[in-house]
Amino acid sequence: MPFVSIRISGTATKDQKSAIVADVTESLVTRLGKNPAAVQIVIEEVSLENYGAGGQLIADRDAGAPASPREDAHADLSQ
Repeated sequence: MPFVSIRISGTATKDQKSAIVADVTESLVTRLGKNPAAVQIVIEEVSLENYGAGGQLIADRDAGAPASPREDAHADLSQ
């Protein structure tokens, strides 16, 4: 029984999530020969305030707040 867990940042509409479920299910049926009734999919929407990358929250990055190089784990500090 395939179990697929999908995390997305932000939100998606019910129609978008429905299409994702249909597409992923079809892919598992086509590529792995799985029974579509056995495919289970969970979509988790992660708030942009609960997700960070490059040393800052995505919500702050999208709002235009600059990341401090000292706070950015991937920043090149040699400059």
